[in-house]
Amino acid sequence: MVVFRDATVIDGTGAPGYRADVRVTSGLITQIGDIGGDGIDASGLVLAPGFIDMHAHSDLRLLLEPSHVAKISQGVTCEVLGQDGLSYAPVDDTTLPLLRQQIAGWNGDPEGFDWSWRSVGEYLDRLDEGIAVNACYLVPHGSVRAMVTGWENRPPTTAELDRMRAILSRGLEEGAVGMSSGLTYVPGMYADTAELVALCQVVASYHGFHAPHQRSYGKGALEGYAEMIEISRQSGCALHLAHATMNFGVNRGRAAELLDLIDRAGVDISLDSYPYLPGSTTLAALLPSWAAEGGPAATLERLTDPGVRERIRYAMEVEGSDGCHGVVTDWETIQIAGVRDPDLAHLVGTRVPDTDAFLDLLVRDGLGTTILQHVGHEENVRAIMRHPAHTVGSDGLLVGDRPHPRAWGTFPRYLGHYVRELGVLSLEECVAHMTGRPARRLRLVHRGQVHVGYHADLVVFDPARISDTATFEEPRRAAKGIAHVYVNGVAVLADGRPTGALPGRALRRGDRGTESSTA
Repeated sequence: MVVFRDATVIDGTGAPGYRADVRVTSGLITQIGDIGGDGIDASGLVLAPGFIDMHAHSDLRLLLEPSHVAKISQGVTCEVLGQDGLSYAPVDDTTLPLLRQQIAGWNGDPEGFDWSWRSVGEYLDRLDEGIAVNACYLVPHGSVRAMVTGWENRPPTTAELDRMRAILSRGLEEGAVGMSSGLTYVPGMYADTAELVALCQVVASYHGFHAPHQRSYGKGALEGYAEMIEISRQSGCALHLAHATMNFGVNRGRAAELLDLIDRAGVDISLDSYPYLPGSTTLAALLPSWAAEGGPAATLERLTDPGVRERIRYAMEVEGSDGCHGVVTDWETIQIAGVRDPDLAHLVGTRVPDTDAFLDLLVRDGLGTTILQHVGHEENVRAIMRHPAHTVGSDGLLVGDRPHPRAWGTFPRYLGHYVRELGVLSLEECVAHMTGRPARRLRLVHRGQVHVGYHADLVVFDPARISDTATFEEPRRAAKGIAHVYVNGVAVLADGRPTGALPGRALRRGDRGTESSTA
């Protein structure tokens, strides 16, 4: 049992904060009011629900480093994994090694790691062996497609689509809360609208949601968003727009057009964003889709062919590669963030000079290079974060020499820079974006708010001091101003220091932590 004394309670609903004591007993909030007695002095501090990261790439780091300091130091108590249509469950013996290679830039590919799971349920069981934060999981469409059609650029047959629907259904039965898709990544980008509608119908039958990395955040951004809305309309599936941005020069100042599209959609939509201008992905993601057909081995072989390299050059420099969102590549915006091969470490922090260097690096590093893309616009970032459907997702990669600082700084940056310094959002509204709203999208029961009977996923922070310290030069620096973080009633951060406790678990659809499929 613990009592937080004299806190300013911001409950996650957007309502004004108020002063109160809060008692936690056996993992639950059991009393709010004038409790008195001994306890943790929280005077001058905010007590809020723990933050929910709606777009995380901690699929392996949670297992390799379960204390998860990058996220608990930000006040995060729950993450949503399985993003962008590519992750490690469900898989089979054929697809797993290929996926490991393809997304090593997101998650690493550690030697000697135990890859014994294959299904969604088995992966969630591994998380339950001990993690610092709670986790929800999305069935990744690209991984499912790879199991059925490989990395082929074609529609599935009727029988193959039926198999994809069955694999997806099993993942949802085993606890996934929805489906992600990655439509600028192979093999997910080979799916047409009809395929996605058919799969989203399955997701809708389980009251889940579709979280797409849509087809373009550049030249075709609005058309891409419109397609995702139409998929939602046809399938009846709720829609959560992942890292909802309007990037590249063609979209400067156009956030209002996206928000108007959302407001007029007439379907159930939420979205997430991160409070930074550069994006982050793998270098290989910039390739045109035809160059990546067949999987990583075929891609690498293709990149050594002079004729193919010339076709890629034309796509990148003249046409605008679909992997680069239909925009002609400005190499000055592409900065190397991490490499797989330590002999290439001297390149970290440098810009990619040209297409030849791009192709050579992909080959030398086995497609394992990660990058920052300096393509965002501050006016778009601020406009999108104000929208009432907005939630927060870090989209943070936790591997590489210089990963994007959003992996360590997203949540305190919202509260420090955009709330306290700029006043873009009120403190109460911003906390609601990070807690109550995402909890509703995830259909979590008794989480995401500070109320009696709710799970004690809590963060205590100083609103006058909270700030991000992670930078592009030093991206693994912990936030300031966060005093305590509790997950399921257990302290994972106490007086600003990690405790090493691992009270988190997988929050499965249909279990005691989420609503049932008929809710």
